[in-house]
Amino acid sequence: MARLLSTLLVLGLLGGTAAAFAVTEHLKLVRSPILRTQVDKVFSPVCRCSTAKARIHFQLRRADRVTLSIEDGDRRIVRTIVAGHAVRRGGFGRYWDGRDDSGSVVPDGVYKPRVHLSHQHRTIVLPNPIRVDTKPPRLTVLGWIPRGHVLTPDRNFRHERLEVRYRVTEPAHVILYVDGRRRSRSRSQQQTGVARWFGRVNGRGVPAGAYRITLAARDLGGNLSRLVRVGTVFVRYVRLPHAVYRVKAGTRFGTHVLTDSPGIRWQLGKRSGIGRSRLVLRAPQQPGRYTLTVSVGDREAHAVVVVEPGP
Repeated sequence: MARLLSTLLVLGLLGGTAAAFAVTEHLKLVRSPILRTQVDKVFSPVCRCSTAKARIHFQLRRADRVTLSIEDGDRRIVRTIVAGHAVRRGGFGRYWDGRDDSGSVVPDGVYKPRVHLSHQHRTIVLPNPIRVDTKPPRLTVLGWIPRGHVLTPDRNFRHERLEVRYRVTEPAHVILYVDGRRRSRSRSQQQTGVARWFGRVNGRGVPAGAYRITLAARDLGGNLSRLVRVGTVFVRYVRLPHAVYRVKAGTRFGTHVLTDSPGIRWQLGKRSGIGRSRLVLRAPQQPGRYTLTVSVGDREAHAVVVVEPGP
């Protein structure tokens, strides 16, 4: 009798295992009622930016009544976004603002969307984690060039760009501001890199003068770091130290040209040539007023040369 009972017990266990296996295999063959899920991976509900909400979107194979909730890492529901909402077959989506049912911002961490389908008596936790991140990154300026803090965007290929080396505590886009206006943004989100500005706006060199440079970093969630001061860069072009030169006809005269370029194009009356930052020119033979033009790259400077009769 005992042997018979043991045999029956073993057969029962084997039968139960086979039935469970069959049910499991059947469930594997049953298509999920939800497909094509699209869920934002990270966002900041306090950033006041385009990523202040997380988008949750999926498609239903057939119409149902949907309850969409958000659960935390302990599988507790912290927010019910919709409850018993009639949804047709096809696409369905909502946004989560990162707050719980009481209206408070949830703690930083990982959350998941939970979908309950009333007609099908199924609850599915979407395998798409959402990370809530409200802490801004920290950015450090490691150094910058050009030396002397002088930028000359005159297309002579010397001192044409500002480069600021930085480090960020987490992946983020780094933004460079000039006098408080955004002028460049890093393409990648690497934690170390170089922010660049070429001294141009809409393809044209900015006017000569002093410009205040600052950096900030915006992380994946949209949090913006505090502004970090880099320094002041001075934009300069080719210049002549005097507006008027008085010389005798046919005599030589010299002038400095303020520029970073070793080569300078010049024109005085009908004569022209190429010189260096220290120009020595011959005045025209005929008295009168002439224009002296010096140019470097796409920039020019002008002065009046008053030629007086010679001795």
